[in-house]
Amino acid sequence: MMDNYYKVRSFEIPTIMKHGVGAVNQLPESVKELGIKKPLIVTDPGVVNAGLLDKVIAPLEEAGIPYAVYDKVIANPPIETVGAGTKAYHDNGCDGLIGLGGGSSMDTAKGIGVEVTHEGNILDWEAEKRDLENRIAPLITVPTTAGTGSEVTMWAVITDPARKFKFNVGGPLLAAHIAVVDPLLHTSMPPHVTAGTGMDALCHAIECYTCHYAQPHTDAAALLAIEYCAKYLRRAVANGQDIEARYYMAMAAHLAGISYGSESAGAVHAMTQTLGGIHPEIHHGPAVGATLGPVMEYNWIGEPEKFKRIAVAMGEDISGMSDREACLAGIEAVYELAEDIDIPNIADLGVKEEEIPALAKAAMGDPQTVGNPRDLDLKGYEWIYKRCFEVL
Repeated sequence: MMDNYYKVRSFEIPTIMKHGVGAVNQLPESVKELGIKKPLIVTDPGVVNAGLLDKVIAPLEEAGIPYAVYDKVIANPPIETVGAGTKAYHDNGCDGLIGLGGGSSMDTAKGIGVEVTHEGNILDWEAEKRDLENRIAPLITVPTTAGTGSEVTMWAVITDPARKFKFNVGGPLLAAHIAVVDPLLHTSMPPHVTAGTGMDALCHAIECYTCHYAQPHTDAAALLAIEYCAKYLRRAVANGQDIEARYYMAMAAHLAGISYGSESAGAVHAMTQTLGGIHPEIHHGPAVGATLGPVMEYNWIGEPEKFKRIAVAMGEDISGMSDREACLAGIEAVYELAEDIDIPNIADLGVKEEEIPALAKAAMGDPQTVGNPRDLDLKGYEWIYKRCFEVL
């Protein structure tokens, strides 16, 4: 790890980040800043039903900015969802995008941004096969959850139903041009959504802090994100109107997204992304919450100093502890957080033990395996999945 840590690296953030209570009201300024004449708002029915689309439309209408709406996004968005959004973009004469919602809506908006600036469809630009050639269409991301950090990450995760596989599209050319983070848009999230998305934010931070791609810039963002999750996630789940907790969880997700840098994560996301391709009905956040602890148990011996620091960030007093005790204290703190906010276990999500060999094989083939801090093989993934069932 240390040899990798010191090699020549790069860190890039192509996104302007605007945040704070009421930030969404300044959306017209961002639209004009990018020269967008008519944005396509990409969102999902849940966001519409929660009244959050209205909060975005209102300032646009007051500023006299025309817009179109594509509200057909579904969880784990497939290729077809992106394609239908691209058609809506062209049919409505749009020249820019507003991705409003959780990771699925923002990733779909990114995918549309790729398709309108590149030949072919989104599948042709799978990261493992081909790099993007052009900057995507002007994109403003407006998260309504505090989890994926997709508003600032350089990745989109899209499902290929034919392969039952979630693939990545990414790089600096994919990143949003402007991110607008307003915690007032998060107060309508029900507790279970707050819990799942919050665990996703925590996982991004822990994985990116400990993975082989870590560097000082990402470490700094990741550690603060872990601290914010430890301090504020319980409060956000317990009281959805706690604006302080909502703000800092929004920042936790945002910072954890920054900690991704331009690269990748580790075993949790290799497992949960492949799991989501096989079981599209399973939402990403709860899956992450169910697998994070067991992966940490497997990984800590690969980066003990960093796992000790995670314990401190989680609020544990590790004075007088051995390295092993300190690492395990941090892992136990993550388990306790998941329990306190009622994260379902992997069996409750609908996964069966007899699926373990197939799930392990799928995870082994995910590119994020490469970044994991401890070497992995099929037996390693099978151990982790078995451990997920043991900690029910």
